Amino acid sequence: MTLWTAQEIAAATGGTASADFAVSGVAFDSREVGSGDLFVAMSGEATDGHRFLDQAFGQGAAGALVSNPTDHPHVRVEDSFRALQDLARASRARTSATIIGVTGSVGKTSAKEALYAALERGWRGAVHRSVKSYNNHTGVPLSLARMPRDMRAGVFEMGMNHAGELSALTAMVRPHIAIITAIAPAHTEFFSDESAIADAKGEIFQGLQPGGTAIIPYDSPHRDRLIAAARPYADRIVTFGFDPAADVRAVEAMRGTRGGSFVTAKLGDKELNFTLSQPGRHWVSNALAVLAAVDAAGGDLGLAGLALAELGGLAGRGARFRATNGALVIDESYNANPASMRATLAVLAEEPGRHVAVLGEMRELGEDSADYHAGLAEPIVAARVERALLVGESMAPLAAALEGRVDFVHVADAKAAHEALAGFIAPDDVVLIKGSNGVGLSRVVAALRGDTATGGA
Repeated sequence: MTLWTAQEIAAATGGTASADFAVSGVAFDSREVGSGDLFVAMSGEATDGHRFLDQAFGQGAAGALVSNPTDHPHVRVEDSFRALQDLARASRARTSATIIGVTGSVGKTSAKEALYAALERGWRGAVHRSVKSYNNHTGVPLSLARMPRDMRAGVFEMGMNHAGELSALTAMVRPHIAIITAIAPAHTEFFSDESAIADAKGEIFQGLQPGGTAIIPYDSPHRDRLIAAARPYADRIVTFGFDPAADVRAVEAMRGTRGGSFVTAKLGDKELNFTLSQPGRHWVSNALAVLAAVDAAGGDLGLAGLALAELGGLAGRGARFRATNGALVIDESYNANPASMRATLAVLAEEPGRHVAVLGEMRELGEDSADYHAGLAEPIVAARVERALLVGESMAPLAAALEGRVDFVHVADAKAAHEALAGFIAPDDVVLIKGSNGVGLSRVVAALRGDTATGGA
């Protein structure tokens, strides 16, 4: 299927095509280039994508977007990053799809994947989404540029760690529906307080198209602030949560026999009973936001409920597997902040068996970092953790708070964490692994899977 022709790329970017070619995909990482792709050769601080043109074409690239001369089929522009943004805008301009933007301090990737699954269940092959966590100034335009022209819906995750970033992204995405999953302490190093985080997340509403819908967490202490941010741009504001006053609310949420939840949800005069495969109150909240978006997009709520029942955990964000010795591992290694730490420890608390927690430090928390880390002591105790492995220098305040209350080991890095864990866990244990991505706990996860090539052993 042709995604872009050389002439379309040239018209969108103001560039010059060296030859006629057609591409079926777009990539800016040469390692991800596949057959038929357009390789966007961008120059960055660390490296220059033009160095990898031969590799990209060796892997099957059909053309390239370049700012330097090359003998390969290409469209040449002055600035390849700006050209990628232009291509993204052209993709957005040509589509008639319902566009949904998702942001939040926690849960945005999980909610994006759940929403994609819920819409795809009814609109097979006609729903596009951003992959992985491509949610920044390069990932969002890449995801837009990859969107086929004949989609019915597109779901785009948008992230930020500074004020003003989301306003730029949402101006490019121009969503019909904008979701904020939750507001919580994250990237607090760059914000004066949590209200400032709410203001920065609220920028997503600035890109709403006429007739657009804003979806807001009712139970958030920043609800009124978010509603005020949405009101100038949204034709309709929908709240979700557990409070009876929420527009989309959980009337009942009970733990299921297989670890998930059985939920009864009300959406105005509609009621939906569904099973949610993923455990935890935070996942029920995500599911309510997803249902609100499906309803706003005109999707099938019944099919959405079936999709939520079948939703698997994402690698690094709740995926579960059995370690080589049989222990159950909950992989939350991709990211962490105080809210998500508490949420996943609450999930661990409900699991049968001996509880082991491998917890990496939480980064970008600014001057309150010590208090945020020490504040995890009570959730750890409540989760009945029998041994905690605390990873990273910033975990020192938590170690002090746990002294005499929980058996723990404080280590410097992921490699040391795996060494401390080896030989300790038993087949009936439940092991939670969670920390900021930069800590590298994914290596511990890989080692427990038996992947010694990437593990921490």
